[in-house]
Amino acid sequence: MKIVIVGIGYVGLANAILFSKNNENEVVLLDIDENKIQSINNHKSPIKDKLIEKFFVQNISKLHATSNIKEAYFNADFAVIATPTDYDEQLNFFDTRSIENVLKDIKNINSKINVIIKSTVPIGYTKTIKQKFNMSNIVFSPEFLREGSALYDSLYPSRIIIGDKSVLGKTIGDLFLKNIEKKNVDIFYMDSDEAESVKLFSNTYLAMRVGFFNEVDSYARKHNLNSADIIKGISADDRIGKYYNNPSFGYGGYCLPKDTKQLLANFYNIPNSLIKAIVETNEIRKKFITQLILEKKPNILGIYRLIMKQNSDNFRNSVIIDIIKYLQEYNSNIELIIYEPLVKEKKFLNIKVENDFNVFGAKVDLIIANRFDDKLKEIKDKVFSADVFYTDI
Repeated sequence: MKIVIVGIGYVGLANAILFSKNNENEVVLLDIDENKIQSINNHKSPIKDKLIEKFFVQNISKLHATSNIKEAYFNADFAVIATPTDYDEQLNFFDTRSIENVLKDIKNINSKINVIIKSTVPIGYTKTIKQKFNMSNIVFSPEFLREGSALYDSLYPSRIIIGDKSVLGKTIGDLFLKNIEKKNVDIFYMDSDEAESVKLFSNTYLAMRVGFFNEVDSYARKHNLNSADIIKGISADDRIGKYYNNPSFGYGGYCLPKDTKQLLANFYNIPNSLIKAIVETNEIRKKFITQLILEKKPNILGIYRLIMKQNSDNFRNSVIIDIIKYLQEYNSNIELIIYEPLVKEKKFLNIKVENDFNVFGAKVDLIIANRFDDKLKEIKDKVFSADVFYTDI
């Protein structure tokens, strides 16, 4: 069986490895990024994920990557679309052009391929796109992967959602069940609209938890209370749970900000209060944190890491970048220095980058860190962070 994975990101690469573990499958990765293609063909992981990196070290990878669409789609049985769908602030909707471009290529080259959409899409999108391209062989199956744990979450999924109740949906469900490591996983077959809803509502619920505990922390800070003690007491209730309860500067990253905004857009003609509040509370929190930082009146403010979470290798939509922008908006004269080893340039957002940590620590009189790590222990008196449990969970 030949399976084409379109998009070499966390989702695409995790799915590629998942299917390649079965010797019966030929897996081809398709992308336009020649650096990622070269990495995979040289048996190196192009992204940071412990299990994915371990896979490339321990296995002579059976993965092959290419930018040649004809080569990729030739004789393929399945295509998994895992391309980015960024949120367009002007349209108030996901930019789904990358998916449509892939579908155009598939229809022109090999229209018999069964298509699995893993990219996050608006509610109602799959039905619309099936009509637009006159293709019945398109199934939406959302992913629930955490960045940094993408392969683990693919091998041991919490559940499998298949947005199709037909024979094709059952075939795709069996394809995943055959290749995952977890036994007795729940699999749910439903219409595509419902599957799309599961994805957006799931991420919006997670964003709601982040927002809730951030507001607990905001209240505690204003009243000089210990937020860690309050949150421990709240979370000890089994109905609430001890997860996604660590305060932060706000939720960020690639998924939660865009998915909450897209769900709110889908609510455009439906009365709602909570969904809107989940989006708004994140901006309120970032502005609140910015004011707390400025109240400390630092002469030189250090920004410790731009990454969205510990052990990440990117800072797409990282909350700390929004904090930087608010700091510059509220005080245009503030002097900032960034410590971020992933940035090789001397400046980022027109701010000086200092990647010698000792020099960085000596130059600044206050350091802000969305997440606290061991590197900061020796200068913890200089650090301002909302992190009370030292975890991303």
